[in-house]
Amino acid sequence: MIRICKEESFHQRQGYEIMISLAKHGNEAQKRLAQDALNRWWWPSLMMFGPSDQNSAHSGQNMAWKIKRHSNDELRQKFVDMTVPQAEYLGLTLPDPHLKWNESRGHYDFGEIDWTEFNEVVKGNGPCNKQRIATRNAAYDKGAWVREAAMVHAAKKASRNSDAA
Repeated sequence: MIRICKEESFHQRQGYEIMISLAKHGNEAQKRLAQDALNRWWWPSLMMFGPSDQNSAHSGQNMAWKIKRHSNDELRQKFVDMTVPQAEYLGLTLPDPHLKWNESRGHYDFGEIDWTEFNEVVKGNGPCNKQRIATRNAAYDKGAWVREAAMVHAAKKASRNSDAA
């Protein structure tokens, strides 16, 4: 688990450094690229923590069994609280008109997540799913000769071994 956490931490730092390069030090086109990426990935990033706790079939049990230390909603809130100041520092705008600091809670409030796209992707109806499946099937078909050659080789080897015995 420690190795996984270190790997994920590396990716997080790498992504933030790229955003710094684009948003703080880049030209206008690069700044627009950073904002466009943030616009496209903000909501999917919030979805990656899984469904809300009230709609999560296994979150409560995973917490009880101590598989998870924080619920989906707690993790999502931590992510938002950490990310908003980073976006502000970079001069980027988060694509959520409901995003605002809630002094009484000590956290950012954010808009309702539209789970429609997430649910479609999970069902295999994502925007790139057909292309991904077609690419996978094409690779499988193109690799048929390798599998056939391996089978011929294995049969030949088995035949030699049975002749020697």
